[in-house]
Amino acid sequence: MELLRKLEILADAAKYDASCASSGTEMRDSRDGKGLGSTAPGMGICHSYAPDGRCISLLKVLLTNACNYDCLYCVNRASSNVPRARFTVDEVVKLTIDFYRRNYIEGLFLSSGIIRSPDYTMEQVVSVARKLREEHRFRGYIHLKTIPEADEALIAEAGRYADRLSINIETPLEESLTQLAPEKDQRAIRRTMGRLRLKLDETAEAKKTVRRAKPPRFAPAGQSTQMIVGADAANDRVILSTSANLYGAYKLKRVYYSAFSPIPDASRALPLQAPPLVREHRLYQADWLMRFYGFDADEIVEENEGMLPLDIDPKLAWALRHRDRFPLDINTASHEELLRVPGFGTRTVQRILATRRTTTIRLADLARLNVVRNKALPFIVLSDHRPSPSVLDGASLRARLRPKPQQLGFGF
Repeated sequence: MELLRKLEILADAAKYDASCASSGTEMRDSRDGKGLGSTAPGMGICHSYAPDGRCISLLKVLLTNACNYDCLYCVNRASSNVPRARFTVDEVVKLTIDFYRRNYIEGLFLSSGIIRSPDYTMEQVVSVARKLREEHRFRGYIHLKTIPEADEALIAEAGRYADRLSINIETPLEESLTQLAPEKDQRAIRRTMGRLRLKLDETAEAKKTVRRAKPPRFAPAGQSTQMIVGADAANDRVILSTSANLYGAYKLKRVYYSAFSPIPDASRALPLQAPPLVREHRLYQADWLMRFYGFDADEIVEENEGMLPLDIDPKLAWALRHRDRFPLDINTASHEELLRVPGFGTRTVQRILATRRTTTIRLADLARLNVVRNKALPFIVLSDHRPSPSVLDGASLRARLRPKPQQLGFGF
């Protein structure tokens, strides 16, 4: 099979994996002439976005889309009727180097179907990273998918060459994974996550110790995972609780949410329709609240509802359920309280705290502080602004703050 046809098949087969952001790793470059590539920002075929908004291009492919496993939700499952292809190790290395030299990409995201055995598959994936790093002195970003049942020595070697490692937990409920992917074991996935965390902790601790020898490198951008949304009956409360547990237990950098996409010749155990994409978007917003705004998973979604509202963002939904905590005087409120005000981002809160040390914040200052005025004003008090109780307590406030419907274009 021609290389171009392989690339077409295996790049398309990799598109369902969302966990490919390339942020958080160590800074490297090759300006000393001793290598190739860089992880430096702004150098500019998959587009990922770092937390600061930079767009990063990655070659995102599978080593092969052949697979021994028959996961019902996966288009590359053993029983799926799709074209199959397989790269050699040298072909992936050559593609990465050639694409980088043409400035098409800034790094590599490599995954694979399971062939022969987990150890064999993991060894092939690691071989790509090893050749790039050692033979070609490639210093760009590398993200490798980890095979949970693979030997610990192979996983340790993967961490030596990769910037980030990830293992997909797939579904929030263990019983769902048993039903939809009987060859996979969520406990094995979590054990591997635990081993990765121990390695990451050991590396971090070694860096704190004064020693002559440099500590061994291990995945400086940490580990991440992905959950499929809408393939089983798990509601948003269960998904967010699972994410909170993963962040706490394994110190994950990110949990990615991928809306289930119906596949050809699908099993009857799968839903006939995909969940609305806005559900995936709301889960990312809720995840952000847990990671950066001090929210607990249990308070984001009402227990008796189980699902995030689709028409408004989760922070606004929380504020509307807790109107008794508002309005807040932003000249005196604590950092934690300000983070819960609709329309306030983390940087906005930092600007407010810095500004009020020297002056009283007034209504005219909000634009300079980058406050979303229409969303924030019903919930805050300023020296020259106080919302009417009828506005904050009124039944129409939700409808007033709900985003206005937009007419979509035709794209031509």
